[in-house]
Amino acid sequence: MQHSTSFSVYNKETDKFNALADQWWDPKGKFRPLHLLQPCRLDFINSQIEIEFDRQLGNKLPFTGLTVLDVGAGGGLLCEPLARLGATVTGIDLAARSIAVARVHAEQSGLNITYRHISVKEMAAEGHQFDIVLCMEVIEHVPDQQSFVTSCAKLVNSNGIMICSTISRNPKSYALAIVGAEYILRWLPRGTHQWRKFVKPSEFLTMQKNAGLKPIDCKGMVFNPIKWTWNISSRDTSINYITAAKKLEIPK
Repeated sequence: MQHSTSFSVYNKETDKFNALADQWWDPKGKFRPLHLLQPCRLDFINSQIEIEFDRQLGNKLPFTGLTVLDVGAGGGLLCEPLARLGATVTGIDLAARSIAVARVHAEQSGLNITYRHISVKEMAAEGHQFDIVLCMEVIEHVPDQQSFVTSCAKLVNSNGIMICSTISRNPKSYALAIVGAEYILRWLPRGTHQWRKFVKPSEFLTMQKNAGLKPIDCKGMVFNPIKWTWNISSRDTSINYITAAKKLEIPK
């Protein structure tokens, strides 16, 4: 019964994004918050890749030779800029309509990106591994969070990293991420998030360790209402935050 319930919950979450699929690339549409967050997320992702894989963004196609998996890729907002930097990119999502939109947009943009309508658990079972696994704003939508993180970790190769972002769970995040974003500013449709499924940084740290990962960085992503921009914060992880972790070395 538990499996059936979890599957039903996951289907409801997927249905939400299927209904919005046509708006993925509209910067003024329902995914406007992700478009605003995009530069901030990419800054963190690119800097982590530069450090861990000794790459220089100033070079032409600096991520050539690196493989990237974006879990919960949606319409491909993160896949496309990483492909433009030379990475070999795969995006997966359970929302079939989102994957269809992503494929069309990549073709129109002249980008060779592999998109699959498949779960992360199924992807891991196929034995794939990647240098970089991204999981951005997804974990707060899945029923079994530890199992999800463990499946993502299996897709990271021995020298790879996993980068994830999500929302912390506290009264402040309820007031701003749900009441503010969904009811007052109407950035997101009502019901997009459930506060009880938000994950505290300390909880996510435990999930990463349980999945065989070694956390290497955790930063906050803070919205500036005056400049209408997001910025990386070394101190404030009270609402949105982003993490990086490496595979734990197995003792010989």
